[in-house]
Amino acid sequence: MKAVATNKKAYHDFEIEEKLEAGLVLSGSEVKAIRAGRVNLKDSFVKFIKGEPFVFGMHISHLDSANPHFKPDEKRPRKLLLHKKQIDKLLGKTSQKGYTVVPLRLYFNNKNLAKLEIGLAKGKSLHDKRESIKKKMLEREARAAMKDYR
Repeated sequence: MKAVATNKKAYHDFEIEEKLEAGLVLSGSEVKAIRAGRVNLKDSFVKFIKGEPFVFGMHISHLDSANPHFKPDEKRPRKLLLHKKQIDKLLGKTSQKGYTVVPLRLYFNNKNLAKLEIGLAKGKSLHDKRESIKKKMLEREARAAMKDYR
């Protein structure tokens, strides 16, 4: 399952503790736009309204080949499809201080349905962000040294 869009900023800003797969309620032209890769997850987040999860800030651009008279709002809130137990678990965790739910990646599964991988996340402090950047740099330097060694 190849990812159509990923949210790299979420991995930088948050420490992901648990991942879940959720379906999306989309219109036909939005599915075509996602297949074309015209989607951005960068500043998106999940919010619960009356016990139902919605993703806010996910930008799906309008496709030029789609019907010009039907133009859905590109940043409209989109409902997520989850089981009741999963929703209750996420609601319980997000009520605790410091937890949030963020979209991680968007992909099509084997049955050609658009799925959004969401993660239960806890915010990182500035110190943690610096530490993860240092760790990535050290790994990159080690890989480069091993490549030169061969």
